[in-house]
Amino acid sequence: MDLYFSRAAQVELDDAFAYLEGEQPGLGYRFTADVDEALGRIQMYPLAWHPLGRNLRRCHLKHFRYGVIYRLRGDKAEVIAVAHDSRRLGYWRARLGAK
Repeated sequence: MDLYFSRAAQVELDDAFAYLEGEQPGLGYRFTADVDEALGRIQMYPLAWHPLGRNLRRCHLKHFRYGVIYRLRGDKAEVIAVAHDSRRLGYWRARLGAK
């Protein structure tokens, strides 16, 4: 399964990396490794994670309080958000109309 990031999700990933790396050297890299591991799980088992709506799912990271929210589109998965668990629920829903 091909997987790609929306622009907004890429910005969130980059911002989270920068913040965590600024808090503690190496933490940002551990975060991106956790995201990469979650992306691998999504690619292997795209339907296994918590459904949020039609074709929408969330895969929680193992070591950080973040979830990867993605939309299935045929044989592809679009990452809509890399969302911290404490963020307002559904803030990313406005992105669903964006390409």
